[in-house]
Amino acid sequence: MDILETERLTVRNWAEEDRDLFHEINADRKVMEFFPFRRTRPESNLLFDHVRDMIRDTGLGFYAVALKETDEAMGFCGLALANVSPMLPDESVEIGWRLATRFWGNGYVTEAATALLGHGFERHGLPEIVSFAVASNRRSIAVMKRIGMQADPSRDFKHPRVPDNYPHLKHHVFYRMTREEWRERQAATP
Repeated sequence: MDILETERLTVRNWAEEDRDLFHEINADRKVMEFFPFRRTRPESNLLFDHVRDMIRDTGLGFYAVALKETDEAMGFCGLALANVSPMLPDESVEIGWRLATRFWGNGYVTEAATALLGHGFERHGLPEIVSFAVASNRRSIAVMKRIGMQADPSRDFKHPRVPDNYPHLKHHVFYRMTREEWRERQAATP
């Protein structure tokens, strides 16, 4: 199931042939630098099935991002329930991403995330989309800024699912965009 297309990308549900790439990004030390763990193959397979089913059932999830020319999956970019209660309300939807390192530096995440903001606001009618990252994750924070999200330091938080023995990964910075801000940004873009 295709979610959307951009100039260079297809954003779609995961296909069986993407399973190896999904494991690659969840096991790679550099990709997972700001997470307290990497996933084993069985753990990746369980998560792959869960994410694919969630997208099929709800239309939301961390979608596969593939090159339009070849349909080769590179990683994911998507919209999903943030699931960080009590820090955020249960209905909060986050935008997030993860690409295999060989695809870094080409603007793919910015391209997919920009399109997905519009998808979330216009197709799903979301009032706000949020994003958060470990405070030292400069790459993800740079994407948040490039796609027009605004920092909201009053909503920064210590991630409840990060174990205490990883104190350098606990503090998360918070970014957000409202539907009204998205529409204003679109109106101002030539």
